[in-house]
Amino acid sequence: MSARSARCGVVIAAAATLSALVGCGSTTTDSTSSTSQAASTAATTISTQPPSTEQVPPAADGTVVEVSIAGGTVTPTNGQARATVGKPIVLKVTSDVADQLHVHSVPEHTFNIEPRPDQTFEFTVDVPGQVDVELHDLNRTVVTIQVRP
Repeated sequence: MSARSARCGVVIAAAATLSALVGCGSTTTDSTSSTSQAASTAATTISTQPPSTEQVPPAADGTVVEVSIAGGTVTPTNGQARATVGKPIVLKVTSDVADQLHVHSVPEHTFNIEPRPDQTFEFTVDVPGQVDVELHDLNRTVVTIQVRP
């Protein structure tokens, strides 16, 4: 085997290992929950309209995503938002079913949703990039957040 073939094999093996590690297998539960009114009043809110290509820019104090789960319908689904590294991202959830929100970020976050209104979950992201927020039981991507430095 040539040196080039050996390097190619190592790169492929590393990529496969990384793909396996990045999957949705975290069992860590982040119980951080906040009812901070200050963060929600000065922050940006995602529209509950059908998904569009328009992105909501982050406000100086953070980003707010309002989520509604009713009768199996999730709003928004496949939404888009923008946020800034280290600034708060707030998920305001009203739901008629229990579920789990999983935030694919660094660090990752998991929030348990209860069947009740006015639940608030706050987190920050340390690494810029694309962050997907998913509902596990309903198998939906709620929003993809573009996190910038």
